[in-house]
Amino acid sequence: MNIIETIQTYRELIWNLVARDLKGRYKGSVLGFLWTILTPLFMAIIYIFFLRLIAGRGVPIQNEDIIIGVFAWQFTVQCVSTGTSCISGSANLVKKVYFPRILMPLSITLSALINFLLMLVVQFIIVAVLLFREGGMLDLWTIAVPVIVLYHFLFNFSLVMLVSAANVYFRDTQHVVNLFLSAWFFMSPVMYTFALVQTMTADLPRLQQLYLLNPLAVIISGYRSLQLPGAEFPWSNAALLGWLWPAGLLIIAYMIFQRAQRNFSDML
Repeated sequence: MNIIETIQTYRELIWNLVARDLKGRYKGSVLGFLWTILTPLFMAIIYIFFLRLIAGRGVPIQNEDIIIGVFAWQFTVQCVSTGTSCISGSANLVKKVYFPRILMPLSITLSALINFLLMLVVQFIIVAVLLFREGGMLDLWTIAVPVIVLYHFLFNFSLVMLVSAANVYFRDTQHVVNLFLSAWFFMSPVMYTFALVQTMTADLPRLQQLYLLNPLAVIISGYRSLQLPGAEFPWSNAALLGWLWPAGLLIIAYMIFQRAQRNFSDML
């Protein structure tokens, strides 16, 4: 049974798993789903404040760039951090009930997608207000943002499959993932734009191209280029490869997960 047939056959179970994750994530919380919006918003405000404090008024920092970057970054972080233990943390379910195990990383990624879509609505409003204050407006290409969201979703799904399977076999995976996310944050244009990377590496063009092999570099740059007037996407062979190689990762991650899931019950 391929992934499409699996989704069609078990669509009710997928929805139940997604609903369980959404309800359990903020269970007992007073603000509930509002934390989905407040967390990245607070992060963006903190980054804006300290970047202005450190860099000074002479360095142009666009608030909307940081907001778009932080919201996109949170989508990936939420998927990976929650997805790492989605199998190892549900040992009883995995051992006692038969269902395709791939539904667990899929449901985690889908619940994070729902949260991200809610975040995007707020993000559009905030960015539109910021642009309006500067005499601008959201770019017409904003209507194409769902295309990048789909690509971003598939990339995150690949990562969740890999880390969730790895964590069953190697419990240190969750600690390694946390370290990796910390490093990945600074290697991705979350708090800054690719234009800053180009300025800082003007004498090292190969380093710029290497930077664009990071899928989040092209994803976040893509979000900005579609929404912000005047923001240009750094098209190059490296950027094109940065778009393409995650498609291969999706296939490889699926194959690895399918092979690894045969021993999940024994390992748990």
